[in-house]
Amino acid sequence: MASSPCGGGNFDCGLEIQTRSVEQTLIPLVSQITTLINHKDKLKKTEKTLRAIQRVGQAVSVAVGRFVAVGEAIAVENEDLKDEMGLACFDARRAGTAIAKLTDVSGLEQCEGDGRSTVFSDRTGMVKAARMLLSSVTKVLVLADCIVIKQIISSRNKVLVTLEQLERVSTFQEFVQIFSQFGNEMVEFAHLTGDRQNDLKDEKKRARMAAARAVLEKCTMMLLTASKTCLRHPDCESARINKEAVFQRMRLALEQVIEIVTDTRSGGEAKALPVSIYAGIKDFKVKVEGLRDSMYCVSCEAVAAQLEALVEKTEDFTDSAYTSHEQRETIIQLCQITRQETKQLINTWRHAQLLKAKEATDEMELSILKTCQSVSDLRRELHKVAVGRATELLKLHSDHLVLQALKASGGDGNLEAVADYAGTLTEHKEQLVETCRLLCHISGTEPLEITCIHAEETFRVIGPQIISAAQTLALHPTSKIAKENLDVFCEAWESQLCDMAILLKEINDVFEGRRGDKKTYLSLPRPGKHSANLKTVKAAKLDAEEQTTIAKLGLELCLLTSDVDSEVERWDGQDHEIVRLCQIISSMAYSMYLFTRGEGLLKTTLDLFHQAEVLSDQGLQLCPILHSLSTQLLDEDQMLIISETEKLSTACQQLQVCAKTPVQGKSAIFQKVDSSIQNTKGILSVVVYLLPICNKLIRKCPSECSCLSSPQHWKEKQLSTPVSEETLNGKGSNGFGVKSLEQHMANLTFLESK
Repeated sequence: MASSPCGGGNFDCGLEIQTRSVEQTLIPLVSQITTLINHKDKLKKTEKTLRAIQRVGQAVSVAVGRFVAVGEAIAVENEDLKDEMGLACFDARRAGTAIAKLTDVSGLEQCEGDGRSTVFSDRTGMVKAARMLLSSVTKVLVLADCIVIKQIISSRNKVLVTLEQLERVSTFQEFVQIFSQFGNEMVEFAHLTGDRQNDLKDEKKRARMAAARAVLEKCTMMLLTASKTCLRHPDCESARINKEAVFQRMRLALEQVIEIVTDTRSGGEAKALPVSIYAGIKDFKVKVEGLRDSMYCVSCEAVAAQLEALVEKTEDFTDSAYTSHEQRETIIQLCQITRQETKQLINTWRHAQLLKAKEATDEMELSILKTCQSVSDLRRELHKVAVGRATELLKLHSDHLVLQALKASGGDGNLEAVADYAGTLTEHKEQLVETCRLLCHISGTEPLEITCIHAEETFRVIGPQIISAAQTLALHPTSKIAKENLDVFCEAWESQLCDMAILLKEINDVFEGRRGDKKTYLSLPRPGKHSANLKTVKAAKLDAEEQTTIAKLGLELCLLTSDVDSEVERWDGQDHEIVRLCQIISSMAYSMYLFTRGEGLLKTTLDLFHQAEVLSDQGLQLCPILHSLSTQLLDEDQMLIISETEKLSTACQQLQVCAKTPVQGKSAIFQKVDSSIQNTKGILSVVVYLLPICNKLIRKCPSECSCLSSPQHWKEKQLSTPVSEETLNGKGSNGFGVKSLEQHMANLTFLESK
């Protein structure tokens, strides 16, 4: 960015737009203005054309008026931006009025007779008005975005203050009071950052935000038990070390969130990701294959040096103590073959340059193919080694024997046994850390690289924390809070192993040409026994037999989520509310599918039922939007949408009743799980049927089904609900009415080139 995103008077309209909503949802307005600018100069002035021109101009004018009304309301509520926002709104209103006048063709012949300008006679005036609208709307939007950023910073600051108070408390009573406040502040912060994460355009920033929020989610419960343990055993050194590590990690995660939203770094320049082997191979192949178009765009020395840098990075694989002799020999051999093929390519390349060849010779073409093939073979082998290692480790640690042994030894007060098992856990940690580093090399996308780095850091930090928690329990074997604290850290380790299994699947998907980019539903804090504000409820896990029985049903659910995602892609990037809600429903359903496999963040049946309840709420939110769409359609289309909406409403209500109905007993709980997934399948079936129909109808009548909201809808968006579950999942407001403004940006710069 050219300046601070929250800068006051020195505003730069050229700042990069960083949110998807800002970039996408003004497409109808852009389309309408572009139509007016690009009309044919000698267009036949039929009555139909005149009516169309006037309708478009009026639609633009009305939309600008609504936009400005919200902008002016925000200016009143935010004194520090009042002058700039007011000026930008004034310019936008003036541009909208100019467009309305130029498209007022009701008395076209009379206008031409008395010399008045219209869209037919003053195209330059229309372009000027459009440019003014571009500039003013962009300024309003970026100023509004500053408010969102300031709100996130303010929320973070409140959390930090309360965090410091928690760190200094000396009594349980004081701790309980402050932690209650801290929990509410963390929930609000989660809502704000969740909305921001979903709206960021940059995949790397979204991945970094997801990693930081995951740390905060897990650390919230760790902070609770670690602090209680320290209060119960104030003279215990291992308890103090355990607690300090949690507080430090939370502060780092909070700082990372602010770095992402402000696009700055506390230490100065942004830290670049280390170049992975995959990225290096990809760039190397681009350079080599680029020689077909130009033999002089890069030097021979540069290509040779890049290959040597790649080969050097493979030492992370060959130097590893866990790489087998056969794997090491294969990697070294493939590196040598790639060197030889690259050397041959450079020889034929230099020969062609001596001959003053304008394009690659046949010999050079063959060398290019062989070089690319050899480096692809190297990548394939590295992928095989890293994925194979990760798969073996996950299988090895699936029984969690070391964690169980640490718990047992700590409960027995056996410090010597704890020390022995701590050494074993440390070795496991080092294996996992190194494996995450290897996975990062072959992950295939930058977001997955970031996730690998997050996993590596998590294992590196949680390992010692488990050991310090076990030492505390061994010193105080009768302490219930010390036992609970160790359980929490062990669960965090198990959860990260589960996340690593999902990460492994996504890496394989990318390698095989399928993007594994399903979004997992996150919430802070999670419901159930890890919620600081909810009464403890007994939560169960499915046993092996139940898991097998439910697996087929889960697979059917997974296939339906894929169908929903396929239909969403057909909307070609339209950021319509229908699409947004359907994506959320699909994402939540996918989390339920992962539960049937024993994976993902839904660990217990309680988690599943909570997810089902929230999913049904999202489906019910979709119903009024569909009803609103039906009122703008003709009889046949209207009846179809109404009929399907009623089916959706019924399915959602059934799921909600099922999720909320209390049951007891193993058989009853399993039946409830089965019913929840069956009802979710019913909802997705209706969604899959509705998506292509709605897409077709909205494309057929875009002006009537514009995503430009009514003033009433915008007003609703301004209502603040800082601690609602819906807000976290992208459903609620952000408290400033800013999101509705952001949703009016899209590709306005597209007009600049017209």
